[in-house]
Amino acid sequence: MQGIGVVVLLPIIVSLIYGENNYISFIIPSAISITIGTLIKQIVPSGGSIRLKHGMIIAALAWLWAALIGSLVMIIGLKMGFVDAYFENMSAWTGSGLTMFLDVEILPKSILFLRSLEQWIGGVGVVIVVIGILIRPGTAASRLYKSEAREERIKPSIPNTVKTIWWIYLFYTILGIVLYGLAGMSLFDAINNTMTNLSTGGMSIKNGNIGAYGSDLITIITIFLMIVGGTSFLVHYRVLKGNVKFALKDIQFQAMFIIVALFSILIFMSGKIIPLDSIFNVVSALSCTGSSTQTLPQMIAWPSYVKILILTCMVMGMAAGSTTGAIKLIRIVTLLKGVYWELMKILTPEGSVIPRKISGKTVSDVEIREASSYTSIYIIFLLFGWLVLAAYGYDPLNSLYEIASAQGNVGFSLGITSPFMPDIAKIVMVFNMWIGRLEIIPVLILVRGGLELLKRS
Repeated sequence: MQGIGVVVLLPIIVSLIYGENNYISFIIPSAISITIGTLIKQIVPSGGSIRLKHGMIIAALAWLWAALIGSLVMIIGLKMGFVDAYFENMSAWTGSGLTMFLDVEILPKSILFLRSLEQWIGGVGVVIVVIGILIRPGTAASRLYKSEAREERIKPSIPNTVKTIWWIYLFYTILGIVLYGLAGMSLFDAINNTMTNLSTGGMSIKNGNIGAYGSDLITIITIFLMIVGGTSFLVHYRVLKGNVKFALKDIQFQAMFIIVALFSILIFMSGKIIPLDSIFNVVSALSCTGSSTQTLPQMIAWPSYVKILILTCMVMGMAAGSTTGAIKLIRIVTLLKGVYWELMKILTPEGSVIPRKISGKTVSDVEIREASSYTSIYIIFLLFGWLVLAAYGYDPLNSLYEIASAQGNVGFSLGITSPFMPDIAKIVMVFNMWIGRLEIIPVLILVRGGLELLKRS
């Protein structure tokens, strides 16, 4: 709560620079979050152990609180309705990139910066930020780290791992700003576009998104940033340490390049999209960024064949241990390999030993089951959201596309997401964005914990 309060206060700097008199809209929500957090810290006794289930409940509630405080800024400053404001901020924090604004270019620069900052912080994780700054090494840090769907350790301790992640993230942020600046972008635009594309959020400060700049160089820089954002931090760490071969041997990195190449060719063959836009759209969908170079009417006019290819990318996602959303490539690879190993088990003579390795690491039955069960539950929630949108009369394929975009934290839209949607449909999409960012399990733990409390009371 204290950390979120500080984050929503930072756009006041932009307000001062551009002479926007909307300070109170940031001060009040920030004060509420910091004050309540401080009071709880004083009232609740310290000590005790944090189990994984507690970490998951904290993570699930933290994202709900972050969206609430962000929404208060827009309710006070822009006089938005609660549902629309909450949708906008959940979308920003989770890096989904779907928006309730029909014209973002008329918004105050401080609000645009807030949306970009929320995506940038959310890309790494709200709870991860707190671990890096406030939590001491130990069990609590480990539980909280795992609660936001992160497993990889770059350093022996979790706080040191988080700090290393942040240094890598800051390095690429500065690099992105410099590259955009050299390509002719203004400083404000360069900062915002770097934060949104590196975090694979994609919520733009322009109505035409990246296509508004009309520059192939800016398009290529954006592709680079989206790939960086969708690549595991462990791979970045090894590469920045000089071990480039590690990236080339990483199964998720290999899978990403194969999918981008194959799907880009298939989309280009439709005859509707030029090669650079084909690559951009595939990378944007696969990395779960949702940035676009084409207008909404152009995307709505895509053949169903192209929409299905993009939808497939949105469901898969890029690397685990990155800022991307969706199922993640390591689970997809594990599932496919699991099917292959099962077939080999049947085809080979009895007693044969079939080596089960991915990137040189042995894969256990538990890991195969985890990949299978998570993919199954992911699809179940996807079907739930799809049915709700379809029930409101939206086109079936476009509805599936839209809900896959929300749950995968992508941000591509075919025009369904708008302030004119029924409130129930907005709430369902908020739910899908939330569970998608947390990888579902923490939300189920929160619901189960809530039901247990109700039974006791």
